[in-house]
Amino acid sequence: MRIFGKGRHRPSASWRQATDRAFTLIGDGRYEDAGALLTRAADLEPWLSESWFNLALLHKFRHDWEQARAAGLRAVALLDRDSGAPDWWNVGIAATALQDWPLARRAWQAYGLRVPGAANDPGEPLGMDLGSAAVRLSPEGEAEVVWGRRLDPARIEVLSIPLPSSGRRWGEVVLHDGVPHGERTTAAGHTYPVFDEIELWAPSPVPTWVVLLEAATEADRDALEQLAADAGFAAEDWSSSVRLLCRMCSESRMPSDEGDGEHLDPHDHSEPGHPGPLGHRTDGQLWVPERECGLAAPAALVRGLLDGWVADSPDSRDWRDLEEVC
Repeated sequence: MRIFGKGRHRPSASWRQATDRAFTLIGDGRYEDAGALLTRAADLEPWLSESWFNLALLHKFRHDWEQARAAGLRAVALLDRDSGAPDWWNVGIAATALQDWPLARRAWQAYGLRVPGAANDPGEPLGMDLGSAAVRLSPEGEAEVVWGRRLDPARIEVLSIPLPSSGRRWGEVVLHDGVPHGERTTAAGHTYPVFDEIELWAPSPVPTWVVLLEAATEADRDALEQLAADAGFAAEDWSSSVRLLCRMCSESRMPSDEGDGEHLDPHDHSEPGHPGPLGHRTDGQLWVPERECGLAAPAALVRGLLDGWVADSPDSRDWRDLEEVC
């Protein structure tokens, strides 16, 4: 009797019923009840990798990373293919959450990804050169899609300045899921996936500020963003960069251009003529001098940045109403 053999067979009707019911409960957020059913399914068919994959998935939803790692390892032990299985991806996410770097490295390699360094390297699997991506912060709440840099297959460093409603800051690292929900395309034609945040992995000590700018031209606005970047921090013109989208639009392929001027994006559900977080479009004007700007900088530096920006061109620049918001 090969209980833990790798032979394939059709799962029993009881296994299928318990599993189907469990995923219905997961959809309703009833994780405890779903866990009881998936545990029963694993007892019924312990030789099926799917039994343990489903349990690992549930534990990932619950952010119970120790249990997710344990169930995930049982799932991959029963796999009947060498690479590319999503079971390994879930193991990689759990290992990353736990900072179990040898296991994370092994998981990404087993999935089929090239990881620099030795297989037994105890450090983070860095240098994978995965490029940029977008991440949807707080996907179950007031979701917000921001840009970031992929550190590895499960982590993104946030490079946009999130709105305060997300509870996230510039420079934070978030753990994200493996399956993209939507895409963003740039004017150059490049397409980037949008991943859903799972949880905060590393917080940022840099606070978020909101300030009202008077910037006579786009060049004046750009000068502040460059000044902040040169100081090692960030400024972002929320009046241009923020669009309000419904869930269906957000999870589809969307252009990432700002849409200023007379261009009307049919997927944009914000209100024309309202700069700031509720809208990025104007009523036909090419530029509105009053801009709502997000700043990511220490308290000891933020006013000096703004004053220095104004001092460089006092006739075309001003600021007021600075407030720390996150």
